[in-house]
Amino acid sequence: MAQMTDLTAAIEMYFDAIHDCDVEKLNTVFHPASSLFDADNGSIFVEPIDSFSEDVAGRVSPASVGQAMEAEILMIDYLSPLSATVKIRIRAHKNVFVDHLGFVNGENGWQIVSKIWHLERVID
Repeated sequence: MAQMTDLTAAIEMYFDAIHDCDVEKLNTVFHPASSLFDADNGSIFVEPIDSFSEDVAGRVSPASVGQAMEAEILMIDYLSPLSATVKIRIRAHKNVFVDHLGFVNGENGWQIVSKIWHLERVID
């Protein structure tokens, strides 16, 4: 059960990092060699975590404008005791994203090693 609790805590840290644009939390929950992927525009876009962290640092956080956090875990699939795929939905301002997060439990606990995201919808 501790395994589930630890993974859930890492997912919650990801939610907080995105909602607060907290780069310290973001860099804790993402493995330093991780990358992020998207294909919403018809071609594959790849962004290393360092670049993503810089992007997040420059954003206005949803929390700072009074937006309540809207985030949910849709699925957790354990591939082994040390790896899992997590599907989540999260809102940031008007954008609602669905992410597939690849987690590995290593020397620094559960960390995201890959993220594939999709812009599910834009709220007017």
